[in-house]
Amino acid sequence: MPDLQDALAADYNVLVLPTGTDRPAFLARWAGQVTVVVTSGTQGVGEELMRQLPALEAVVNFGVGYDTTDIRQATARGIVISNTPDVLTNCVADTAIALLLDVLRQISAADRYVRSGRWMQARYPLATSVSGKKVGIVGLGRIGRAIATRLEGFGCEISYHNRRSLADVPYRYIPSVLQLAQESDVVVVAAAGGADTQHLISADVINAIGPRGYLVNVARGSVVDQDALVRALVDGSLGGAGLDVFDNEPQVPDALLGLDNVVLLPHLASGTVETRRAMVELTLANLDQFLADGSLLTPVA
Repeated sequence: MPDLQDALAADYNVLVLPTGTDRPAFLARWAGQVTVVVTSGTQGVGEELMRQLPALEAVVNFGVGYDTTDIRQATARGIVISNTPDVLTNCVADTAIALLLDVLRQISAADRYVRSGRWMQARYPLATSVSGKKVGIVGLGRIGRAIATRLEGFGCEISYHNRRSLADVPYRYIPSVLQLAQESDVVVVAAAGGADTQHLISADVINAIGPRGYLVNVARGSVVDQDALVRALVDGSLGGAGLDVFDNEPQVPDALLGLDNVVLLPHLASGTVETRRAMVELTLANLDQFLADGSLLTPVA
């Protein structure tokens, strides 16, 4: 975010890590002096970079996801990590609902239909109702709960899969992602990224959702087997999908670009002025707290 970059440049002794051929010389000169890295969920501090920073003490992350940072190495070295939870929960949940509404009711596809002049030739085909649908949520953390609360307003029957059952929610817990897919009209993915959830939404899960079912992903592209998802959307074995995230962003599979049963967003679930401002403020507050006393306001590791 430009606001974050400007604040860092103005108020802190900041070095900007270069890309490409300039990076080795930069690290050779400065790596031993870097104690804090400010990064984002899409960049992180991976295994190799972390090894090259022997004085690193903290990773201050702009964003709720931190799966791009080497948590195992950080834990072993006593490097603390923060993220920006809560402040983006509502906007991400709003986006999940927008994707669900769009792909089931075919809002974007119908908009293209009108703009292309095809409404003059024929009525638009019937879409699918949202109200009363069986919705399975994968990952009932802060964002998953906010999505569920919004879906209650549509009279949806909500189930969820989590690492463990939660006693303080009224929704039905299903211990298997595959069973959740089999019993849901729509599966919404709100789980954390990382090795533990890599391809959690597998080809079998996608097939279990079925040709009359839908997948919405506002988590990480890595949580879904993207190759299997593309195949299912192209051959019709999955009814449709609303996707905010992908593998190898910003690249999106060409096969998806011409499909009307897919809504594609450029990873903007938290992309509002209000939320990004709050994320900047929390990122800087974590940085200030660490520089003051070595602690973090919102630590994750």
